[in-house]
Amino acid sequence: MLVLGLGLLAGIGLTGCQVETGGQTLPSPYYMSDDVQYFPPGPEFKLAKEAAAMKAYNQDQAQQAFRR
Repeated sequence: MLVLGLGLLAGIGLTGCQVETGGQTLPSPYYMSDDVQYFPPGPEFKLAKEAAAMKAYNQDQAQQAFRR
């Protein structure tokens, strides 16, 4: 029974899972062989088209007000 308990304890200690200690998420022992997820950088301002449309609209409104 003691051998079984020690074997179970050793098995739990050698499993690869993330551990949170002191607010830090520590990686599993297999993080070096894990697949890499790469997310390419996107534009800094996500609403570039909307901002350009609003700017064009405001310029058009300013020109129409100037003509009056």
